[in-house]
Amino acid sequence: MGKSFSVYLDLVRFVAACLVYMYHSNQRLLVHDILPASDYGHSAVTVFFVLSGFVIAFITDTKERHWATYAASRISRVYSVALPAVFLTIGLDAVGRQLLPALYAYPFDQFGLRTLASLLLLNETWFISITSFSNVPYWSICYEMWYYVAFGLAMFLPRRTAWLAVAALALLLGPKIVLLAPIWLLGVLLYRWQRLRLISVAQGWVLVLGSIVGIAAFHHAGVAEQVAAYSKQLVGEYWHAQFTFSKFFPSDYLLGTLVFLNFAGMRRVSDSLAPLLLRLERPIRWLAGYTLSLYLLHQPLFLFWAAVLRGDPNGHAYWALTTALVALSVWAIGWATENKRHVLKRWLEQRFIRAQAYFSSSHAAKT
Repeated sequence: MGKSFSVYLDLVRFVAACLVYMYHSNQRLLVHDILPASDYGHSAVTVFFVLSGFVIAFITDTKERHWATYAASRISRVYSVALPAVFLTIGLDAVGRQLLPALYAYPFDQFGLRTLASLLLLNETWFISITSFSNVPYWSICYEMWYYVAFGLAMFLPRRTAWLAVAALALLLGPKIVLLAPIWLLGVLLYRWQRLRLISVAQGWVLVLGSIVGIAAFHHAGVAEQVAAYSKQLVGEYWHAQFTFSKFFPSDYLLGTLVFLNFAGMRRVSDSLAPLLLRLERPIRWLAGYTLSLYLLHQPLFLFWAAVLRGDPNGHAYWALTTALVALSVWAIGWATENKRHVLKRWLEQRFIRAQAYFSSSHAAKT
C-alpha cells in the first residue's frame, strides 16, 4: 500500500467517525438547528466496513501471516476500547440520567444481559437487538469483530474445515450480520483484485470523481430512504424492523460499491496528491489513532457532558462546548486504551504461541 494512499484512508476513517458523531449529536435538546452534515451516520459505517475489509486483507498478506499474530491483533484492537466502553457507558449513563433524564431515551435495565451481550459482541445475533445502554453505535463493532473471526477462519484453517467453520459461524450469527458481510468483503476484493492496480491515472481520476458524484447523488436523492420504504412494503413493517441496522442492506450495497470505486481510483491517483497528503500525515495519523475511541465512546460521552452542562440549545454554543469536552475525553481515554493496545497484543500473542506449542508437543507425545 502506498504511503499517500494509506494517509488518505486514515483521513477517511477519521472523517467517517466525525460524521457518525455529527449524526448522533444532532439532537434538539442540544441544538435547535439541524446541524450540517448530520445525515450521514449510517453511510459512514458503510465506509468503515469497506475500509476495514481492505485493511484486514492487506495486513494478513503483509504482516499478520500467523494465526496467533492475527488473533492477538484483532482482539486487542477491539477489546482495548470495547471493554472500557461498556463499563464507562454504564457509569456515565447512571450519572447523566440523574442530572438530565430528558436526554436519555435509551434502555437502562437488564444490566446482566446487556453487559454480557456487549462483552461477547452478541448484541445483534439473528433477530435479537440488545442495545448497549445509550451506546447505540456499538452495534457495528458487533458486526465487524465477527467479520474478523470469519476471515481468520478462512485464512488460517485448512480450506474444507474453513468453509465448514465459516458456515457454522454464519448460522450462529444469523441473517443480519451476514447481510452486510458483502460490503466488508468489497474491501477484501479491492485489495486482491490485481487488475484494478493496473488502471491508468486517467481512469483512476474518473473513478474518484465519478464515485464522489455518485455518493453525493445517492444522498441527495434519498436512495436509502426510498429503498427502505420499498423494502418495508415488500416484507411488512414487522419484519423490516427486525433487521434493525441491516434493513438498509440493498442501498448499502450500492453505497459500498461507490466507496469501493473511490478507493480503487484513489489508490491509483494518490501519488498525485502526495505533496498535500504527506504534509498533513502527522496530524492525520494522530487523529486516526483515536478513531475507534471516538466511535465507541462518543454517544455516552456527549449525553453525559450535555447533562452536566445543561446548556441552552438556542444557538450552537451548548453543542460546541459539549463537543469540545467529548474530544478531550476521547483523547484522555484513547491515550490510556486504544493507544496502548500494543501491550495487550503482545501479551495475547505470547499466550497464543505458548498454547500452540503446548498442544503441539502434547499431540506429538501421544503419537
